[in-house]
Amino acid sequence: MTPTSGEGGTPWSIERDGDGPLVATAIHQGHQLRDELLPYMALGEAERLREEDPFTGDWTAVAPTRVVMHRSRFEVDLNRPPDRCVYQLPGDAWGLEVWRPPLPSELVERSRTIHAEFYNEMRALFDELLARHNRLVVFDLHSYNHRRGGPRAAPADPRENPIVNLGTSNMDRSLWEPIVEAFTNAVRGCKLDGRPIDIRRNVKFQGGYWARWIHETYPQRVCAMAIEVKKVFMDEWSGQFDAARHRAIGDALQVAAEATSPSLWEGRTR
Repeated sequence: MTPTSGEGGTPWSIERDGDGPLVATAIHQGHQLRDELLPYMALGEAERLREEDPFTGDWTAVAPTRVVMHRSRFEVDLNRPPDRCVYQLPGDAWGLEVWRPPLPSELVERSRTIHAEFYNEMRALFDELLARHNRLVVFDLHSYNHRRGGPRAAPADPRENPIVNLGTSNMDRSLWEPIVEAFTNAVRGCKLDGRPIDIRRNVKFQGGYWARWIHETYPQRVCAMAIEVKKVFMDEWSGQFDAARHRAIGDALQVAAEATSPSLWEGRTR
């Protein structure tokens, strides 16, 4: 991947390859920024990339409907509510000073407009899919850092940092547990570096605004799982990519996609 700055076309893309009840999204994949924001950006390319989720967009290939964000979360974070979707203080962004000087209010509002437009388009997309399918599953794909101490620091304790963290806190688990369990078992049955993939729920992350919006908007019909993959498939400091590990995780997600979709039709949800 060669990330670029600048306008770079539309903020996100929706790709369709056939039909089916599975949607995969990568809303933190993006690295691009609007040209008008570049004079204010205080972070370098590497600093931004470290907090973005590169390569997660590739994993959306497991679903017939795919949504990938091309703009950086530093422009607009789709996984936060409208009033907090633009980072303005270091406390909004892992202690980082994002803008120097502070971003003018009119540019903040333009970023918030992108947030509103995304959610309007997603409502139209889900309404269309639900006209044909009784229920939908969403793979909300992310990645997370585990070497925040620096490039030479030891990785964070694996007991508190699973390979896959599944966020389920904002869903009706009494309704969606069969699908969540099918996903968990499918991923755990796959291997990374010769060992079963360590997948656990709500250890590091419990799910953000995107999954919560889905469940609040379609409470009985759409199950959104916030899937955070530890950045074992790349060096989070240098950006070096590990294709074999990335492919192994993608293969596990493909197995999980096949395991979760049939459960929609087998009467295992009320």
